[in-house]
Amino acid sequence: MAFDEILSLRIQKQLIAVQIVFIEKKMFGGNAFMIQDKMCIGVIKNQLMLRVMEEFYEPLLEDNHVSPMNFTGKTMKNFLFVEPEGFTTEEELSKWVKLAVDFGVRGIVKSKKKKK
Repeated sequence: MAFDEILSLRIQKQLIAVQIVFIEKKMFGGNAFMIQDKMCIGVIKNQLMLRVMEEFYEPLLEDNHVSPMNFTGKTMKNFLFVEPEGFTTEEELSKWVKLAVDFGVRGIVKSKKKKK
């Protein structure tokens, strides 16, 4: 299944509306939005994928329609999946976009050391 292009456009419109500079990249068979060289939000199939600051991760897992991102059999730290029922309105989607933008602006990504 291809990714939900309508959802991707909804995210793009919200990022433009809050004047965030981003780059789109095809990743994980979906579409991801990079903010300050950090993957912050995207679409995989019909799910929203986002990365949040560590202090928000556990509390957000208590929300309906939210689960840890487990893409390769291993949970990815501070990444979440949100089912479509969690972002049916633009206001609901805005909540998730703001959390992802917050990570893009404030988050720190530890880069892996290259093997020699």
